[in-house]
Amino acid sequence: MSEAASTRVPLADSTALLPSLVPLLYEWLPRQRWFAGKGQPITGFSLVSVTEMLPMDAPAVAAGSGAGLLHLLVRAHQPSAPARWPADCYQLLLGVRAALPPPLAPALIGRPVDGPLAGRTVYEGLHDPRLSALLLERLRTPGTLGALRFDRGGAPIASGPAPRVLDTEQSNTSLVYGDTYILKIFRRVFPGTNPDLELPLALAREGCGRVPAPVAWFETTAPEALTLGVLQPFLRGAQDGWQLALRALARGHDFTDEAHALGRATAEVHTALAAALPTPALRPAQTAHLAAGMTRRLEAAARAVPALVPYVPGLRAAFEALASLGDRGVDRAAQRIHGDLHLGQTLRAADGFWSLIDFEGEPARPLAERRRPQPPVRDVAGMLRSFDYAARSHRPWNAEWAARCRTAYCEGYAEAAGVDPRSEPELLRAHETDKAVYEVLYEARHRPDWLPVPMAAIHRLAAVAD
Repeated sequence: MSEAASTRVPLADSTALLPSLVPLLYEWLPRQRWFAGKGQPITGFSLVSVTEMLPMDAPAVAAGSGAGLLHLLVRAHQPSAPARWPADCYQLLLGVRAALPPPLAPALIGRPVDGPLAGRTVYEGLHDPRLSALLLERLRTPGTLGALRFDRGGAPIASGPAPRVLDTEQSNTSLVYGDTYILKIFRRVFPGTNPDLELPLALAREGCGRVPAPVAWFETTAPEALTLGVLQPFLRGAQDGWQLALRALARGHDFTDEAHALGRATAEVHTALAAALPTPALRPAQTAHLAAGMTRRLEAAARAVPALVPYVPGLRAAFEALASLGDRGVDRAAQRIHGDLHLGQTLRAADGFWSLIDFEGEPARPLAERRRPQPPVRDVAGMLRSFDYAARSHRPWNAEWAARCRTAYCEGYAEAAGVDPRSEPELLRAHETDKAVYEVLYEARHRPDWLPVPMAAIHRLAAVAD
């Protein structure tokens, strides 16, 4: 517990807090969808910081009618973590009551038998409307609370919308306040500014309306800067692009107009990001390094998924073609991008206006890598793979539907950007192949029934590369 930062109000025995919670966390933390270390044992915990956001010694809490709220940053140590990296750090918001009312029973974490919380009930505080409402109140007024710092944009924040927890996310937790705001709580946190705050702020400065601008956010400053949560407008009535695509397939409807509009929206976001943030050149040596990384990921995936092995020569050829681009001695543009773009990261309003959301990037990748400028075609490749996933999710498989969407998306992108992503086929093919290899590994580990979806793309891409 040597990392622990100061608390707002000293707990009765702060040194005993984490040891008293450890038996509960060993059981509770691995069951959470946002816990990244599944399949590996937890060998220990260390406390990074603790802040008492709502006092636990208030008379109402003692009388059993109130709740306290503790904000903790805790590292979970696992043997699989590389020795040169610190253990994963998780953000916990723990409610504390004398006893849980029946509606909060599913949020139970446990009852410490000793330490400052002995005799109290500890639970997931975000499921308590009283406590999640407190977060919005904190965001309404910029300032600090212990190690936490709350900030907001210029617009005032309305008070009073009733909060509810969204059940759809896996790597984070989001609260929706009425139909006005959505607050994303980052669960696994990394040093530095999270791209889901950094990039929407940059786009807002550029006047790009394709991404909801952050209304407020909160961070920690000690012992290091970490982005903890971002409040954005809730796009009332907007529909998820993935669900729209599946409904179109089920009804036998064309989706090319929507795909074309999505291509334009993506290009507008890329153009704004290029104007707002540095656009370093991708040198020939860096292009070769990019291709080498793709090759290493392919070889690692083939060792883990035997079904991939017959396709390795054809897939490797796609990466070799990318490396050969560096031999021409031409620099290529790199910039900040979305980093994890697919249909599920898009929303369409009732008037047909498309927005892009969730700029966090792939949560499994290190934050420094997610913040690195990359070829914008990587986002394009992600969306092309998403059209293929949608088509493969339908029975019977509608390959022509996916092909039309892919073409329409690229045409829409080219119209808005002035550059067709298909103009350098080696670059696009390599990124799409890299994405498909990632999908094979993911599906083999987590959803074996879905493995035929990326394997169909592997078959196509390996043949193209031959």
